[in-house]
Formats: sequence, structure tokens, C-alpha cells
Amino acid sequence: MSLRKSLATLLLSIFMIGAAVSSQQVFAQSASADSQAAAQTQKEDETNLDTQLYLLVATNQDVDDAKLPAALEPLIKQLRPSLPFKNYRLAATLINRVKNNGRLNLKWIGGPLGVSPAASINPSFNEFKVVGVKLVKDAAGQSVVRMEGFSFGARIPIQTGSTVLASNAPSTAPIINYESTGLSTDISMREGEPVVVGTLHVGPSGDAIILVMSAKRTQK
Repeated sequence: MSLRKSLATLLLSIFMIGAAVSSQQVFAQSASADSQAAAQTQKEDETNLDTQLYLLVATNQDVDDAKLPAALEPLIKQLRPSLPFKNYRLAATLINRVKNNGRLNLKWIGGPLGVSPAASINPSFNEFKVVGVKLVKDAAGQSVVRMEGFSFGARIPIQTGSTVLASNAPSTAPIINYESTGLSTDISMREGEPVVVGTLHVGPSGDAIILVMSAKRTQK
């Protein structure tokens, strides 16, 4: 009986030692995986993205400069069948840097966003905001930039009439009202490829503002 008890005790001790070693190995592997995940997350958090927002004006009126950036030419060719305007011109280019998992908010007083007489001499008031910018992978493993809470808004001058400056003079002055326009959405885009976010029709002339967005990782 003593021999059997001794063997049982020995086998139990061997089992407990094996279980302890296995538990330590699993814990070490888990800790190593957590450490690698934390290092990867920290590396991703240090990633910066260069964003470019292009404000294009589409119009059937003549414009002084209809030249567009070369990067947008393929996009404009795709747009023309669905938006057959006579001319397209670049009204503004906004270049900003934002941290991965960061946010962006910009307000500015800009030049004309239209080609009407009122827009040519009166500024526009604009705001561009993104609640969250995140670099992710799609199902095919390609890099995708996700922008949550993307919004653009503008207050644009519209001439609604005219008034006589003086009773004894024939000259008149335009009556200008500011009208608000904008959009809000969530978008995803392939890294480095410009995409059309949306179009906004402004004023009685039928002009349209086209929002084009692109983003890619910085090299520095």
C-alpha cells in the first residue's frame, strides 16, 4: 500500500509541475502578444496623414482660369457625363496634417466660391470639420482612410436685388444676402486616391461646388 501511495503521490506531483509550467508558458505567450499589440497600437498612433480638400466650382459661365491640378483630371473626366457643366475651376485647396485617430476643424474667410457679380467682390465664410480620421485595412488588405463626421459648410453671398444710392443719382448698389449651404457625411477612401464627397448647388446662376477629398500617410 505504501508503494502505491508513493507512486500516486509522485504522479500527482509530476502532473502539478507540468500544469504549472504549461500555465507559465501560456501566460508568457499572452503577455508577449499583448506587448506586441501595444507596440503596434503605439506605432499606429504616431502615424500622421496629409489631407487635401479641393473646392471646385462647376459653371456654365466663362471663367478666367479653368486649369485644374493634374491629379484631378481623371476625376473630372468621370464627372462630366453626370455634371455636364461648361467649365470647372479650382476655388481653393486646403492642405492639413492630422494624426491617425485624430480630428480636424478649420474655419476661414475665403475668396469667391461662385462666378456671380456678388460672389466676385464679397468673401465667403467657410468651415471644414472631421470628427475622427482613422487609417484601416479593407477586406482586400488595402489601406483605407476612414473619416467620420465629415462636414463642410459655407455662407455664400447672393445678390437678391439692388438699391438706389441717392435720389438725385442714377447709380445703384447691389443688395447682398448670405445663404448657408453644406453637407455632413461619413466617408471612406483608398489612401492617396481623390474622391468626390458631394456637390452643392449655389445661387440662381446654377453654379455648383464640388468637394473632392484625398488623404495619405506622411513620409516624415
